[in-house]
Amino acid sequence: MLTIKSVLAFFFLAALLFQGGTNYKVTDRYPIGGVGGFDYVAIDSSARRLYVSHATQVEVLDADSGKVVGTIPDTPGVHGAAIASAFKHGFTSNGRENKVSMFDSTTLALIKKIDVGKGPDGIYYDPKTKRVFTNNHGSHDITAIDAATGEVVGTVPAKGDGEQAIIGADGLIYVNSEDTAEVVAFDPKSLEVKKRFPIGVAKTPTGLAYDAKTNRLFIGCRTEPKMVVMDAATGKVINSFPIAAGVDYAGFDPDAHLIFFACGSGTLSIYREKSADVYEDAGAVTTQPSAKTMAFDPKTRKVFLPAAEITETPPAQPGGRPTRTQKPGSFVVLVVAKS
Repeated sequence: MLTIKSVLAFFFLAALLFQGGTNYKVTDRYPIGGVGGFDYVAIDSSARRLYVSHATQVEVLDADSGKVVGTIPDTPGVHGAAIASAFKHGFTSNGRENKVSMFDSTTLALIKKIDVGKGPDGIYYDPKTKRVFTNNHGSHDITAIDAATGEVVGTVPAKGDGEQAIIGADGLIYVNSEDTAEVVAFDPKSLEVKKRFPIGVAKTPTGLAYDAKTNRLFIGCRTEPKMVVMDAATGKVINSFPIAAGVDYAGFDPDAHLIFFACGSGTLSIYREKSADVYEDAGAVTTQPSAKTMAFDPKTRKVFLPAAEITETPPAQPGGRPTRTQKPGSFVVLVVAKS
């Protein structure tokens, strides 16, 4: 027999569950097909375009329909793309040739190729200095490019392998240094490194998101998978929380105060920022194994994640690595949205 006390307890629990949920789920899949590796996806929210890295080219999709609107070819080992809308220029980081492709973001035509550091990986644009930056894993530095001319203007001595980056409220650019387990902050104008914050509680930082209002960095780490919350002013670690395995990219919704971590194990981990120092698990979304990077669209509040069906064959020799094979034609972009 139900008592008033048990009924109240039920509604209290239901209220907590409702408060913690986000109602996000996979609502669509944009098929791309083909074969080949993939990494970052970037969104030009105003132009409604998605730029999806795909081995030796970048697939350009309509963000709302998923229709392929064009391709940027000849980008060997491409990792990502950055768009400088003010100049109608785009840039891709071509890891296998140590170059950046500069293209017309309207026509997608190649303008020129630019020599940068070794192994360019993450790539991003700073509107204030009007510069594009590449995190170079082979040379452990960051190349700065003038977005208007495509000329290299200097190098940041990062002394580490930069992953995701954000622009802070102080104008500095903060970059996760994957191999040194720290956050490196540099001045995008002078190219001087201003801060080095050791993470301490976790290693292999990849995904990085940021709340300008609370000045908090949200760091996704692969080793002992965690979200680490850090004060961007002091480098103090506020707290850390578990996330799914294989994180590679992060995003932040400043209106809903939601932090997203794309994890290659097949999970989109989501946390809610209740205040600068208080966070709650908002519930994870099951995506697909290999969906390790993402782009958050501030206009629709959708999350886009590239993925493909991967099979693993056990190693031929004890102690060897398993062989990973991508199923031909399985490459897609998952769309995660509120149901």
